[in-house]
Amino acid sequence: MHRLTGYRDRWSVKPGGMICFMVSSAGDQDFSVRFVRHACADPNPDGPGYSETPMPTVQDGVVQGREQHAFLGSFGKAGLSADLSAGVRLSATIWPTTPNKGLQGVLAMRIGAWEFALGVGPHGGAMAMATGPDGTVIHAEVPQSLLERRWTDISAELGPDGGLRVTQAPHAPLWDDGAATAQAAAPDSGQAAIFIGALPPDRVAPARAHFNGKIERPAIEAAGTLLAAWDFSIGIDTQTATDLCPQAAHADLVNLPTRAMTGSNWTGEVHDWKAAPGQYGAIHFHDDDQGPLGWSESFRLTIPEDWPSGFYAAHIRNEQGEDYLPFIVRPAEPRSDVALLVPTFTYQVYGCHVRPGRGAEIAGRATAWGSLAQTPDMNPQFGLSTYNHHSDGSGVSLATQHRPMLDTRPRQFVLMDPAEGGSGTSRWVADCYIHQFLNTIGVAHDVITDHDLHEEGEAALAPYRVVIAGQHPEYHSLRMMMAFEAFLGAGGRLMYLGGNGFYWRAELSDDRPDTLEVRRAEGGIRVWETMPGESYHSFGGGYGGLWRRIGRSGHRLVGINFSVQGRHLGFPYRFVDGIHDNRVAFMTEGLRLQTGEVFGDAGYMGGGAAGFELDSVNPKYGSPPHALVVAKGIVIHPDYAPVNEDMLVIRHPLKQEDWSCADMTFFETASGGAVFSVGSMTYAGSLMVNGGETTLGRLTANVVRRFADPAPFALPFAVPME
Repeated sequence: MHRLTGYRDRWSVKPGGMICFMVSSAGDQDFSVRFVRHACADPNPDGPGYSETPMPTVQDGVVQGREQHAFLGSFGKAGLSADLSAGVRLSATIWPTTPNKGLQGVLAMRIGAWEFALGVGPHGGAMAMATGPDGTVIHAEVPQSLLERRWTDISAELGPDGGLRVTQAPHAPLWDDGAATAQAAAPDSGQAAIFIGALPPDRVAPARAHFNGKIERPAIEAAGTLLAAWDFSIGIDTQTATDLCPQAAHADLVNLPTRAMTGSNWTGEVHDWKAAPGQYGAIHFHDDDQGPLGWSESFRLTIPEDWPSGFYAAHIRNEQGEDYLPFIVRPAEPRSDVALLVPTFTYQVYGCHVRPGRGAEIAGRATAWGSLAQTPDMNPQFGLSTYNHHSDGSGVSLATQHRPMLDTRPRQFVLMDPAEGGSGTSRWVADCYIHQFLNTIGVAHDVITDHDLHEEGEAALAPYRVVIAGQHPEYHSLRMMMAFEAFLGAGGRLMYLGGNGFYWRAELSDDRPDTLEVRRAEGGIRVWETMPGESYHSFGGGYGGLWRRIGRSGHRLVGINFSVQGRHLGFPYRFVDGIHDNRVAFMTEGLRLQTGEVFGDAGYMGGGAAGFELDSVNPKYGSPPHALVVAKGIVIHPDYAPVNEDMLVIRHPLKQEDWSCADMTFFETASGGAVFSVGSMTYAGSLMVNGGETTLGRLTANVVRRFADPAPFALPFAVPME
């Protein structure tokens, strides 16, 4: 387990603005803090050269340490005044996903030392459990196991004399209803703490015995009167469960259980929860959900006014270990015509990607390189990525930035790069290559983030003539996609220096703005799929899945889109005839090129510029008719396969060289702007080979400089008058 780690409260901050850091230090040990700016964040001694510059602040020095905890498992918590002198009844409709996993709480209440709970018992049947004031625990469990992924009504009654009874009634029974009885202590009365989806805590954790599965219509009844009845079809876009009874015992949902889930009355005829919210009255709880940790603040920093825009980190350290907590400083006011857009939506969606055995796999190289060695699989307490499955097999759809993301750091690598001298970098470190390259070629630029773009929309891009999308800008919200379209419509120039970009929709929560949601609907390369009726986001209610399926394919925006995936191997590009077109003469300035010439055949990511995930042109999905392909990184390799959304039958409709490739593409817009796309996730790793003095580096520099030139681009054909 990581003994010194933390997170910050936001991805980016302007000079004069405040950023806060939350740190856990095991044993409450003090730690030192300093701030650094990264020119290059790659720790590979054979890489382009790790470089950090100390940025002294008044905050530098020793900070008092505090051990802070992370507990998995979602649940709801509320308070209720309860007179139970005439007895009490708990009830709910459930859809259990792991009924035989052991004790699980569905609905529970605690008054002082007395507790009463309805849940799943140790043997898989519905269970009632009563704990008397003296600590004696009595439980009754239905002998028949609950049916996995089948709706069942369950209830528990505790009479005024302590008579205990539990029942279960499956909606589509394979056998008769079940019941069990026992004798327990009489119910208590007073102010009750209510738990939905878990049992009350018995130690440090805020709850225990978390439920896996959907819960619908939990209710508490006393003396024939409902004390509480929660309707989960209300407030689906929030993390509050609404109680319909007079006390309004609304429950706070802890650790991000999943909403907009089909209920027991879902007919299959409606797939948008907004059209029939009454059919979406269920919440899916998981025993490994993880939400914003809510750690107390350890230190904060007001960003000095003279700090330039760029990649920064708070470096924390003590005898137990060290960590870097990364953040972006964006400009208080735009200082350049060029902006590097850091894909923090993608960082957050991938963050905490648990890959079993990864920590052990990289340990030797991490030690040799002096890089950060802690990985998500070594720290399961911080939860999962949306590229993982929950313990019950369902996909993870929610991800918060308010937790340590141990695979999204400077001075680290996350992949065992098979290429000789390869760095195995991704995300933060890979995008820092682009930052380093721009500095090396002398192009002043501001750095902004996806989260800035989502918050501000078109206004975030409007001050810039050139926006550079990073190494892997895969996830965007509707607001972001509309902002890109508006930017290009106003004459902006967009450079896309990555691969597998503009692919999935992701939406931020208005209720919990630290949290992103992904619904993996229909096609797409994906590790899990949404279940029938559950493809609309709970955040905002929009349809989830690929932008291609939602009418905003990346082909339309940047000319290309994801078409092939393979191992983390890099291959070269070759120029094609399009490079000789006068429209792109600016690209070849200072270069003597010919069709078929190889370039990008070295790099710090996989050993070449075209690899891992590649994008290609496809007019069927919106590539502009005048999009000009100037080079192709064709990868014919047994480990490379097409994206499944293109596979209507077992054979791909195109020739392999037309889909298993990275198409370097250029086109102009009607408003005087232009787009340049490279279509490869390993391209960024080739920018700094030989200090940027390569054919690939010079061509990229030529594009940046021409795009920054205010002279308008012209379409290669006349635009018809309306």
